[in-house]
Amino acid sequence: MKRMQKKEKKGKRSTKFSLVLKVFALLSASFLICATAYGIYLTKKAEYAAKQSYEELEERQSSPKRETKAEAEIDNISIVFIGVDDSEARAQGSDHSRSDALLLMTLNREEKTAKLVSIPRDSYVYIPKVGYQDKITHAHAFGGTVATIETIEELFDIPVDYYVRMNFNAFIDVVDALGGIDLEVNIPYAFYEKDENDRYSIYLEPGYHHLDGREALALARTRKHDTDIARGERQQDIIKAIANKALSLSSITKYDEIILAIGDNMKTNLTFDDMKSFLTYFSGGMPQIDTLTLQGQGDMSTGIYYYMLDEESLEETKQILKSHLEIIPNKANSNISEIGSDDEAQQVDVGSYSYSSNWNR
Repeated sequence: MKRMQKKEKKGKRSTKFSLVLKVFALLSASFLICATAYGIYLTKKAEYAAKQSYEELEERQSSPKRETKAEAEIDNISIVFIGVDDSEARAQGSDHSRSDALLLMTLNREEKTAKLVSIPRDSYVYIPKVGYQDKITHAHAFGGTVATIETIEELFDIPVDYYVRMNFNAFIDVVDALGGIDLEVNIPYAFYEKDENDRYSIYLEPGYHHLDGREALALARTRKHDTDIARGERQQDIIKAIANKALSLSSITKYDEIILAIGDNMKTNLTFDDMKSFLTYFSGGMPQIDTLTLQGQGDMSTGIYYYMLDEESLEETKQILKSHLEIIPNKANSNISEIGSDDEAQQVDVGSYSYSSNWNR
């Protein structure tokens, strides 16, 4: 009798356990189906957004500094990020506005590393489009994206393979779609900064803060309160914060909004396949990104403010970028630390060249 009761209890437990397993299997299968469906949906939406954003530069099929056109899937490449103010308040349009932010990135596919240099907007450089020296921000007003790319190629003596041009609305929408970013606001004191409509409505203060899209844009545009170098470092910090947030698990459900924000307000000559090829850089997590700073000093001798680049710093940066693209033999930079490591933030000066590994601040 007791044996029968034990068998019945054991049978009930086995039945319950089997039922739990079946429910768990069903839920798991449902989750996988939903995840797969969501992944397909996002891929299709991203592909559509990429097609909407794609803009080939007809007069420039490839860089004249390359024998053959670079391919993002197999080559070391460079990308210039151009932030423009094409707001109605400026009434200049996307093709004739000045570039408010310029960042150049080189990518080494074998190392899965990147170099990122912020170019001060008032840098006094030679602009091939007009044949004389002027502020680099004016290159875009003189000849749009092509003139900007040609100026950067002249400045660093490297090919610029791809471009991404984004307006203020895209920047704001992307940050807001991510739910904002957390960042150490590196400014000397509190002040009101211009918003996307050039009104002083954004209050910024030093310290660690959660920023929405409008606040992040105001911080990226901040100038004249400290130095051009500090402005460039802020822009690099903001990009890193956006990248970290975008790669976090909490942002997976927000990719739909991010894709929509980018597709409406961005132009690029990167195809969807090119963009997908960059996923290999993130296969092991956040890739190593070295930030480079162009040293120089402000000059008002002509009555107009220019940022005069230090020739030694510029030459050092050229060599690093060429080496990273393997245009010249790739030299080990023993004085450069990896970004994303657990080491404390450090500042290394080599002559007038400066490297800062402060992305973990």
